[in-house]
Amino acid sequence: MPKLISYFKEKNIEALGIACFGPLELDKKSPEYGHITTTPKKAWQNYDIAGEFKRALSCPVGFDTDVNGSVLGEVTFGQAKGKNCVIYLTFGTGVGGGIYINGKLLHGMLHPEAGHVFVRPRSDDHYEGKCPFHKNCLEGMASGPAIEERWGKKAAVLSDRQEVWELEADYIAQALAGYILTLSPEMIILGGGVMHQQQLFPLIRAKVTEMLNGYILTEELNDMEHYILPASLNDNQGIMGCLELARRAGAGEN
Repeated sequence: MPKLISYFKEKNIEALGIACFGPLELDKKSPEYGHITTTPKKAWQNYDIAGEFKRALSCPVGFDTDVNGSVLGEVTFGQAKGKNCVIYLTFGTGVGGGIYINGKLLHGMLHPEAGHVFVRPRSDDHYEGKCPFHKNCLEGMASGPAIEERWGKKAAVLSDRQEVWELEADYIAQALAGYILTLSPEMIILGGGVMHQQQLFPLIRAKVTEMLNGYILTEELNDMEHYILPASLNDNQGIMGCLELARRAGAGEN
Protein backbone atom coordinates (compact mmCIF):
# COMPACT_ATOMS: atom_id res chain seq x y z
CA MET A 1 0.00 0.00 0.00
CA PRO A 2 2.75 2.59 0.71
CA LYS A 3 4.21 1.88 -2.76
CA LEU A 4 0.79 2.25 -4.39
CA ILE A 5 0.04 5.48 -2.56
CA SER A 6 3.47 6.86 -3.48
CA TYR A 7 2.90 5.95 -7.13
CA PHE A 8 -0.43 7.77 -7.37
CA LYS A 9 0.79 10.80 -5.40
CA GLU A 10 3.40 11.35 -8.10
CA LYS A 11 0.72 11.28 -10.82
CA ASN A 12 -1.29 14.23 -9.51
CA ILE A 13 -4.55 12.45 -10.25
CA GLU A 14 -8.00 14.02 -9.97
CA ALA A 15 -9.83 10.82 -8.98
CA LEU A 16 -9.08 7.14 -8.43
CA GLY A 17 -11.07 4.04 -9.34
CA ILE A 18 -10.54 0.80 -7.40
CA ALA A 19 -11.92 -2.56 -8.54
CA CYS A 20 -10.96 -4.91 -5.73
CA PHE A 21 -11.25 -8.55 -4.71
CA GLY A 22 -13.90 -9.08 -2.07
CA PRO A 23 -16.06 -9.48 -0.21
CA LEU A 24 -16.45 -5.71 0.10
CA GLU A 25 -18.69 -3.27 1.92
CA LEU A 26 -20.26 -1.15 -0.83
CA ASP A 27 -23.10 0.49 1.10
CA LYS A 28 -22.13 4.15 1.37
CA LYS A 29 -24.33 4.53 4.43
CA SER A 30 -22.32 1.92 6.32
CA PRO A 31 -19.45 2.99 8.59
CA GLU A 32 -17.54 0.10 7.02
CA TYR A 33 -17.95 1.42 3.47
CA GLY A 34 -14.76 0.98 1.46
CA HIS A 35 -13.53 -1.99 3.50
CA ILE A 36 -12.48 -5.42 2.36
CA THR A 37 -14.42 -7.63 4.77
CA THR A 38 -14.29 -11.41 5.28
CA THR A 39 -11.61 -12.33 2.75
CA PRO A 40 -9.54 -15.46 3.47
CA LYS A 41 -6.48 -13.24 2.77
CA LYS A 42 -5.84 -12.55 6.44
CA ALA A 43 -3.74 -9.39 6.14
CA TRP A 44 -6.54 -7.74 4.16
CA GLN A 45 -9.43 -8.66 6.46
CA ASN A 46 -11.49 -5.60 7.51
CA TYR A 47 -9.04 -3.27 5.76
CA ASP A 48 -10.29 0.19 4.75
CA ILE A 49 -8.69 0.23 1.31
CA ALA A 50 -10.85 2.96 -0.25
CA GLY A 51 -10.53 5.18 2.81
CA GLU A 52 -6.77 4.73 2.93
CA PHE A 53 -6.40 5.98 -0.64
CA LYS A 54 -8.90 8.81 -0.17
CA ARG A 55 -7.10 10.12 2.91
CA ALA A 56 -3.67 9.82 1.33
CA LEU A 57 -4.52 11.28 -2.08
CA SER A 58 -7.23 13.80 -1.07
CA CYS A 59 -9.28 12.98 -4.14
CA PRO A 60 -12.60 11.22 -4.87
CA VAL A 61 -12.39 7.42 -4.95
CA GLY A 62 -14.71 5.11 -6.87
CA PHE A 63 -14.91 1.64 -5.36
CA ASP A 64 -16.40 -1.68 -6.41
CA THR A 65 -15.60 -5.36 -6.90
CA ASP A 66 -13.04 -6.48 -9.46
CA VAL A 67 -15.71 -8.24 -11.53
CA ASN A 68 -18.11 -5.29 -11.37
CA GLY A 69 -15.17 -3.23 -12.61
CA SER A 70 -14.73 -5.63 -15.51
CA VAL A 71 -18.38 -5.54 -16.55
CA LEU A 72 -18.30 -1.74 -16.29
CA GLY A 73 -15.26 -1.67 -18.57
CA GLU A 74 -17.05 -3.81 -21.15
CA VAL A 75 -20.23 -1.72 -20.98
CA THR A 76 -18.39 1.60 -21.18
CA PHE A 77 -15.59 0.85 -23.64
CA GLY A 78 -16.13 -2.65 -25.02
CA GLN A 79 -18.51 -4.97 -26.82
CA ALA A 80 -21.36 -4.49 -24.33
CA LYS A 81 -21.73 -0.76 -24.98
CA GLY A 82 -25.40 0.13 -25.23
CA LYS A 83 -26.62 -2.99 -23.43
CA ASN A 84 -28.95 -2.66 -20.45
CA CYS A 85 -28.24 -5.97 -18.69
CA VAL A 86 -24.85 -7.69 -18.92
CA ILE A 87 -23.11 -10.39 -16.87
CA TYR A 88 -19.32 -10.70 -16.70
CA LEU A 89 -17.81 -13.84 -15.16
CA THR A 90 -14.16 -14.53 -14.52
CA PHE A 91 -12.74 -18.06 -14.21
CA GLY A 92 -9.28 -18.15 -12.68
CA THR A 93 -8.04 -18.91 -9.16
CA GLY A 94 -11.67 -18.33 -8.20
CA VAL A 95 -14.91 -17.60 -10.00
CA GLY A 96 -16.57 -14.22 -9.69
CA GLY A 97 -19.40 -12.40 -11.40
CA GLY A 98 -20.19 -8.75 -12.06
CA ILE A 99 -23.68 -7.70 -13.11
CA TYR A 100 -24.69 -4.48 -14.85
CA ILE A 101 -28.45 -4.03 -14.83
CA ASN A 102 -30.77 -1.09 -15.59
CA GLY A 103 -27.76 1.17 -16.12
CA LYS A 104 -26.11 0.39 -12.78
CA LEU A 105 -23.75 -2.09 -11.19
CA LEU A 106 -25.76 -4.51 -9.10
CA HIS A 107 -25.45 -4.19 -5.35
CA GLY A 108 -27.88 -5.47 -2.77
CA MET A 109 -27.28 -6.47 0.80
CA LEU A 110 -23.69 -6.99 -0.40
CA HIS A 111 -22.79 -7.65 -4.04
CA PRO A 112 -23.23 -10.63 -6.37
CA GLU A 113 -21.24 -13.75 -5.48
CA ALA A 114 -22.16 -15.50 -8.71
CA GLY A 115 -19.22 -17.89 -8.47
CA HIS A 116 -20.80 -19.61 -5.49
CA VAL A 117 -24.09 -20.74 -7.01
CA PHE A 118 -24.50 -24.49 -6.69
CA VAL A 119 -24.09 -26.80 -9.67
CA ARG A 120 -25.15 -30.43 -9.94
CA PRO A 121 -22.11 -32.74 -10.00
CA ARG A 122 -22.11 -34.94 -13.08
CA SER A 123 -22.54 -38.64 -12.34
CA ASP A 124 -19.11 -39.52 -13.79
CA ASP A 125 -17.31 -36.79 -11.81
CA HIS A 126 -16.28 -37.96 -8.35
CA TYR A 127 -14.34 -34.82 -7.43
CA GLU A 128 -15.71 -33.33 -4.19
CA GLY A 129 -15.04 -29.67 -5.05
CA LYS A 130 -12.36 -27.15 -4.17
CA CYS A 131 -14.40 -24.47 -2.38
CA PRO A 132 -13.84 -24.71 1.40
CA PHE A 133 -17.30 -23.25 2.03
CA HIS A 134 -19.57 -25.05 -0.45
CA LYS A 135 -17.61 -27.82 -2.25
CA ASN A 136 -19.88 -28.20 -5.30
CA CYS A 137 -20.47 -24.55 -6.12
CA LEU A 138 -19.34 -23.21 -9.50
CA GLU A 139 -16.01 -22.03 -8.07
CA GLY A 140 -15.51 -25.34 -6.31
CA MET A 141 -16.07 -27.35 -9.48
CA ALA A 142 -14.85 -25.11 -12.32
CA SER A 143 -12.11 -22.75 -11.09
CA GLY A 144 -8.49 -23.12 -12.19
CA PRO A 145 -7.43 -24.78 -8.90
CA ALA A 146 -10.38 -27.21 -9.19
CA ILE A 147 -9.26 -28.22 -12.68
CA GLU A 148 -5.69 -28.73 -11.47
CA GLU A 149 -6.67 -30.75 -8.40
CA ARG A 150 -9.15 -32.93 -10.33
CA TRP A 151 -6.86 -33.71 -13.28
CA GLY A 152 -3.43 -33.38 -11.65
CA LYS A 153 -2.23 -30.71 -14.10
CA LYS A 154 -2.79 -27.01 -14.68
CA ALA A 155 -5.48 -26.05 -17.18
CA ALA A 156 -2.93 -24.51 -19.54
CA VAL A 157 -1.35 -27.92 -20.27
CA LEU A 158 -4.65 -29.77 -20.69
CA SER A 159 -5.72 -28.09 -23.92
CA ASP A 160 -5.86 -31.34 -25.91
CA ARG A 161 -7.88 -33.26 -23.32
CA GLN A 162 -11.44 -33.07 -24.66
CA GLU A 163 -12.92 -34.72 -21.58
CA VAL A 164 -11.53 -31.90 -19.39
CA TRP A 165 -13.33 -29.20 -21.34
CA GLU A 166 -16.56 -31.16 -21.83
CA LEU A 167 -16.84 -31.40 -18.05
CA GLU A 168 -15.81 -27.77 -17.51
CA ALA A 169 -18.36 -26.59 -20.07
CA ASP A 170 -21.09 -28.62 -18.38
CA TYR A 171 -20.64 -26.84 -15.04
CA ILE A 172 -20.30 -23.40 -16.61
CA ALA A 173 -23.41 -23.99 -18.75
CA GLN A 174 -25.44 -25.05 -15.71
CA ALA A 175 -24.64 -21.74 -14.03
CA LEU A 176 -25.23 -19.67 -17.16
CA ALA A 177 -28.64 -21.26 -17.75
CA GLY A 178 -29.59 -20.25 -14.21
CA TYR A 179 -28.37 -16.68 -14.70
CA ILE A 180 -30.23 -16.42 -18.01
CA LEU A 181 -33.49 -17.58 -16.44
CA THR A 182 -33.05 -15.32 -13.41
CA LEU A 183 -31.57 -12.08 -14.79
CA SER A 184 -32.37 -12.23 -18.53
CA PRO A 185 -29.02 -10.71 -19.59
CA GLU A 186 -28.57 -9.29 -23.07
CA MET A 187 -24.95 -10.49 -23.16
CA ILE A 188 -22.73 -12.82 -21.12
CA ILE A 189 -18.96 -12.23 -21.14
CA LEU A 190 -16.53 -14.86 -19.85
CA GLY A 191 -12.99 -13.87 -18.87
CA GLY A 192 -10.09 -15.04 -16.73
CA GLY A 193 -7.27 -17.47 -17.35
CA VAL A 194 -9.44 -20.57 -17.78
CA MET A 195 -11.39 -18.88 -20.56
CA HIS A 196 -8.22 -18.52 -22.63
CA GLN A 197 -9.11 -22.08 -23.62
CA GLN A 198 -11.08 -20.92 -26.64
CA GLN A 199 -12.42 -24.43 -27.31
CA LEU A 200 -14.69 -23.92 -24.31
CA PHE A 201 -16.95 -21.38 -25.98
CA PRO A 202 -18.67 -23.59 -28.59
CA LEU A 203 -19.09 -26.32 -25.96
CA ILE A 204 -20.67 -23.89 -23.47
CA ARG A 205 -22.99 -22.39 -26.09
CA ALA A 206 -24.20 -25.79 -27.20
CA LYS A 207 -24.80 -26.98 -23.64
CA VAL A 208 -26.66 -23.80 -22.63
CA THR A 209 -28.91 -24.19 -25.67
CA GLU A 210 -29.56 -27.82 -24.73
CA MET A 211 -30.29 -27.00 -21.10
CA LEU A 212 -32.72 -24.17 -21.91
CA ASN A 213 -34.48 -26.59 -24.28
CA GLY A 214 -36.30 -23.95 -26.29
CA TYR A 215 -38.10 -22.47 -23.29
CA ILE A 216 -36.91 -18.93 -24.10
CA LEU A 217 -37.00 -17.67 -27.69
CA THR A 218 -35.07 -14.43 -28.24
CA GLU A 219 -32.83 -12.94 -30.91
CA GLU A 220 -29.89 -13.17 -28.53
CA LEU A 221 -30.31 -16.88 -27.88
CA ASN A 222 -30.67 -17.50 -31.60
CA ASP A 223 -27.21 -15.98 -32.10
CA MET A 224 -25.15 -17.66 -29.38
CA GLU A 225 -21.82 -16.70 -30.96
CA HIS A 226 -22.62 -13.05 -30.19
CA TYR A 227 -24.34 -13.77 -26.86
CA ILE A 228 -21.80 -15.81 -24.85
CA LEU A 229 -18.48 -14.16 -25.60
CA PRO A 230 -14.85 -13.84 -24.49
CA ALA A 231 -13.74 -10.51 -23.03
CA SER A 232 -13.09 -7.82 -25.65
CA LEU A 233 -10.54 -5.44 -24.14
CA ASN A 234 -7.32 -7.51 -24.23
CA ASP A 235 -7.68 -8.43 -20.54
CA ASN A 236 -7.76 -4.72 -19.63
CA GLN A 237 -11.50 -4.65 -18.95
CA GLY A 238 -10.96 -4.31 -15.19
CA ILE A 239 -8.54 -1.41 -15.61
CA MET A 240 -10.90 0.26 -18.06
CA GLY A 241 -13.70 -0.16 -15.54
CA CYS A 242 -11.53 1.53 -12.92
CA LEU A 243 -11.19 4.53 -15.24
CA GLU A 244 -14.97 4.78 -15.40
CA LEU A 245 -15.27 4.36 -11.61
CA ALA A 246 -12.80 7.22 -11.24
CA ARG A 247 -14.68 9.38 -13.75
CA ARG A 248 -17.96 8.78 -11.94
CA ALA A 249 -16.43 9.53 -8.56
CA GLY A 250 -14.87 12.72 -9.87
CA ALA A 251 -18.20 13.80 -11.36
CA GLY A 252 -20.08 12.99 -8.15
CA GLU A 253 -22.07 10.18 -9.80
CA ASN A 254 -23.12 7.05 -7.92
